[in-house]
Amino acid sequence: MKYVFTLVLLLGLQGCAIPNTLHIPYLHSETQVSKKEQTCVICEDDTSEFDDEFGEEETNLYDPLEAYNEIMTSFNDTLFTYILNPISQKYAYVIPEFMRIGISNALHNLQFPIRFTNNVLQAKFHNASEETVRFLVNSTIGIGGLFDPANTQLHLYPHKEDFGQTLGYYGVGSGFHVVLPVLGASNLRDIVGLTVDGYLSPLIYDKRLIKYKIPQNYTQSFGIYGWDAINKNSLHLGAYENLKKDAIELYPFLRDIYEQKRTSDIEE
Repeated sequence: MKYVFTLVLLLGLQGCAIPNTLHIPYLHSETQVSKKEQTCVICEDDTSEFDDEFGEEETNLYDPLEAYNEIMTSFNDTLFTYILNPISQKYAYVIPEFMRIGISNALHNLQFPIRFTNNVLQAKFHNASEETVRFLVNSTIGIGGLFDPANTQLHLYPHKEDFGQTLGYYGVGSGFHVVLPVLGASNLRDIVGLTVDGYLSPLIYDKRLIKYKIPQNYTQSFGIYGWDAINKNSLHLGAYENLKKDAIELYPFLRDIYEQKRTSDIEE
């Protein structure tokens, strides 16, 4: 159980130390974010499009942990507002944007096994083949994934799939909603998905798969994902604030957005 929690914590940092209340722009959509029209294939943010798609919908979800989830949402929101966001702002001041985009590209490239495996498991073989070409091109011509010539030159775009989506693809229900400490919005199905994806990720330490893994201990894994979270948030400063500014109640607003977005991801 301790090992599973560690995997979930590390994976959540992958998309979220931006509260996974903030799951939406940071984990589940691919977009370009550079003001200079540089591609950041891992940075995921198009809140205006997202608001148009989901802003008017309401959902009635089974939520037995609502009281706990509200408290944890408030905790994550405070963590983001007073810790992650100030650090990200200072980081953005020191590190030029093109370098931060390159870092995000490289870390995204390293997560290829997750996308490839889950595309195959969903019988999306064309998408899996494009992910393979993207990985080979970006790892070589793109200098270890720092650049994304597969996108800019070959027009091959990422096909983000994770094991939570794979379970949903085969009809597994989401279960009830859970807000995880630090990680934010999730549900029972996606917690299982995060754990499985942890075995696939080369960035999650596992002593049984040490030859496959880049970090050599849990501290290094935490460092990688913490850096990724700060770097990623630095490319989206203000996105979370813009997203939540019209929310009457923060927790149900973020819960419904997350669940609707995950349903949309599975249906694609």
